[in-house]
Amino acid sequence: MGFVQTQSELDRYYALKVREFPDAKMLGVMFTAGDEQTRALLPPPLEQADLPGGLIFIAEYGATNLGPGYREAGLFVRCKYQGTPGSYCLSMPIDSEPNRLHNGRDIFGFPKKAARIHFESNAEGAHGWVERLGVRFVEISMKKVGTLDALPPMGPTYLFKASPRIDLEPGFDGPVLLAEQRTEIRPKSIALGTAELKLTASQADPWADLQNASVLMAFQIDSHNRMLPGKILAEVDAGSFLPHYFKMTDFFSG
Repeated sequence: MGFVQTQSELDRYYALKVREFPDAKMLGVMFTAGDEQTRALLPPPLEQADLPGGLIFIAEYGATNLGPGYREAGLFVRCKYQGTPGSYCLSMPIDSEPNRLHNGRDIFGFPKKAARIHFESNAEGAHGWVERLGVRFVEISMKKVGTLDALPPMGPTYLFKASPRIDLEPGFDGPVLLAEQRTEIRPKSIALGTAELKLTASQADPWADLQNASVLMAFQIDSHNRMLPGKILAEVDAGSFLPHYFKMTDFFSG
């Protein structure tokens, strides 16, 4: 690989349409939250879900078709777009090499940040945490109590793609685009259980803003995940999105 890619290199890259995670291990919780709390987190034109709340997960992926395995976490809130239920990604820490940041952030619009992530599991349950800038801002301890045969239907993840202005004026160099992306989760095993969720205040990663969220259920899934190509849905109002953009970075105003 050089600074300029050959045509054959480009052809191979663009032929890789689906990102494969054949040995995914995921620990997470589903939660409910107050209507006003989650509504304020949704950029227009996304709308509040019928049941306000969301999902937190911590995952470990074995080798992928993009290279070596890595660990990742995510915070999502449920929402709707034109009546179609889905989720909006607020945060996605990752502990891998820069190419995974490029895949998630630049291509799809996931708000990825480099972090330290711990994940462990056994026959009784699982435990995981995420740490950035010296703060362990999320920790989950899950105890298995049962199993499930199949997952319920999953909607899309809604994402936004935008490029900040180079002249440092408020706004973006070009349109702000609303996109959707879907990931197939093909379970090998699904365990349900109880969980202790600990959220710690962090200025850079404010997951603790959802401190009053109520855990509905915890899960541990071993699966083959397939990250499918996304698509652009619409151009959205740049001014309305601007306050939401800075979740992509550690905001600093001087």
